[in-house]
Amino acid sequence: MKKLARRDFLKVASIGTASAFAISCGLIQDSQENFMPQENNSRHAKVIVIGAGISGLAAARTLADKNISVMILEARNRIGGRMWTDSSLGVPLDLGASWIHGVNGNPITELAKKFNAETVPTYDENEIVFHADGREMTSAEFLKIERLYKSIYEETSEIAEDLDEDTSLQEIFGEVIAKRNLSAEELRGLNLYIQYETSLDYAADPKNLSVWEWDSDEEFSGQHVIFPQGYHQITNGLAQGLDIRLNTEVTKIKYSQNGVELQTSNGIFTSEKVVVTIPLGVLKQASLKFEPPLPSSKQESINRLKMGLLNKVYLKFPKIFWDDVENISYVGEWMLWLNYAAYNGEPILLAFEGGEKASALEELSDDEIVASAMQTLRFLYGDEIPAPESFLITRWGKDKFSFGSYSFIPLFASGDDFDALFEPVDDVLFFAGEATSRKHFATVHGAYLSGVEVGRMVIGN
Repeated sequence: MKKLARRDFLKVASIGTASAFAISCGLIQDSQENFMPQENNSRHAKVIVIGAGISGLAAARTLADKNISVMILEARNRIGGRMWTDSSLGVPLDLGASWIHGVNGNPITELAKKFNAETVPTYDENEIVFHADGREMTSAEFLKIERLYKSIYEETSEIAEDLDEDTSLQEIFGEVIAKRNLSAEELRGLNLYIQYETSLDYAADPKNLSVWEWDSDEEFSGQHVIFPQGYHQITNGLAQGLDIRLNTEVTKIKYSQNGVELQTSNGIFTSEKVVVTIPLGVLKQASLKFEPPLPSSKQESINRLKMGLLNKVYLKFPKIFWDDVENISYVGEWMLWLNYAAYNGEPILLAFEGGEKASALEELSDDEIVASAMQTLRFLYGDEIPAPESFLITRWGKDKFSFGSYSFIPLFASGDDFDALFEPVDDVLFFAGEATSRKHFATVHGAYLSGVEVGRMVIGN
């Protein structure tokens, strides 16, 4: 049963702070290998990059390959940012980005080849969907829901074009749906599909999305693939040989035409130019101070754009008891599950929650979250199924170095705000990251491309 392939519902895949149960010292140790020269104690570089996520690594890699003196300051004790592979359950599992979304022409595809990282295609149509009462949905029933969503989406788009003022996607969806005589079952199925396309894709609920701009991004064509051995193969590959200072949180940036001074948790660093790649969620907190303050146009765009939330819950079981499909959907609580056994052979299920549900999840204890997820699984597969042996839970909204998963366009914001955030200041202060990519916001490839572009801008190419 094929879902409407607009951009797929798992993009940067959510990213998160693992519970204390999940923290793997071995992973952190591995991720530092061979890229942090211990003998270099200099606190100056021609260019300093703030953040060792993929955009920061891409910028630094672009500069280093042109023999430009560059250093990365990273607040975390690991590289990768919102790309984080954890091996504490015995196999590599991505708490952050999971997919290359569209392999054709995608720069991450080329990086995977360069670093010999194995990828495996995923297929949305290889799925089972359950009604609210636990019955399996037929292909014909799901196709009807898909067509219903598509027609509502198209009518909503037509109405939006004639609006004089932006409003929420939910408001126009509601107007269109109200005109149709839908049964309770049809409404539940439609809600499932709407969640696929909004909270589980854009990490925000329809009421928070701009009806004009919410899906204004562009896509790469081709298959969607994941990394059975972890996305960290990409970040580790990019980081080789770079001067990266971990556990170094930048608190203030003083910049002028004469250079840059950065106040950090490990003292003062200086450079001629600086590239800021910290997430939008952190910029919105204003914990990083700029002297002089950022131009009003940039600060207004930071204020207008919002940070979405998508969390993951991995459950590892003693055996497989579920259907031999890749995706399991349910018209109820815990709507979407990914069968990781299809990719690595391990009895692991991955559940997703987005938007307000993802936020509510972060207020629960680990035990409460696992119990809630198991209630749905036992409803679908019976009370006799085993309890999970172990689990991983992300809480990206509470992560002080991200405050969310990835950016989205709310009411009264637009793609122009991504451009404004990308704009350099005085040819000294540069910005990169997924929230600076108008065409590819909220994606790994968008973050990477922005880093490469800003690296070239710094060089002057």
